[in-house]
Amino acid sequence: MEKQPMYEGKAKRVYKTDVDGELLVYFKDDATAFNGEKKGTIESKGVLNNKISTFFFNLLSEHGIPHHFISMPSPREMLVKSLEILPVEVVVRNIAAGSLAKRIGWEEGTKLPQTVLEMYYKNDDLGDPLINNYHIKMMGLATEEQVKIMEEYALKINEVLTNYLKTKKLELIDFKLEFGVHKGEVLLGDEISPDTCRFWDSETGEKMDKDRFRRDLGNVEEAYKEVLYRLTGEKA
Repeated sequence: MEKQPMYEGKAKRVYKTDVDGELLVYFKDDATAFNGEKKGTIESKGVLNNKISTFFFNLLSEHGIPHHFISMPSPREMLVKSLEILPVEVVVRNIAAGSLAKRIGWEEGTKLPQTVLEMYYKNDDLGDPLINNYHIKMMGLATEEQVKIMEEYALKINEVLTNYLKTKKLELIDFKLEFGVHKGEVLLGDEISPDTCRFWDSETGEKMDKDRFRRDLGNVEEAYKEVLYRLTGEKA
């Protein structure tokens, strides 16, 4: 497959391919936090996130959630459908943690009475600010129908992942989703991994995600490996 460099972000490189409508995503080991203020490297993170995301995309396929994933040609690479990314990040929250706990003054770990959906304007220069449906409409970031679809998919994804992860003794605290349009259809994009989700051990409450990097808790790679092992049985 011929690949041409197209874009490089904090955690991935994206390449054009010789097939129209398909892109190749390369997962890096680079790690960032706090809008790029903290930088580092997590050994094998790219491979682990690629494999974990592949597992989740396949799981979501079984439940009728459309997404950009096509195949995993190598441990670090994912072949995907090209998307016109909607600049709205959807965050799904089940338990108070991170910025939500600080914003509303609730103790981290408090179970929310109901699932909360939040929208953020995908803009690094502005620090990805929290917005609502009125802002989205005013700025023309997505149509009302696209927002409705994203919200419906987000809640369905939360249901599928929460129920599945409980069988692996993992609690889904919150997670970020990105969507885009491919041939007129809204699809789930980006990745689903410990970089974009908060996973806690359901028995011990141990953090099994990027918070280990953000908060200097150590054993970051080991936590990512444990998530992969619980999902697939693979020992990385």
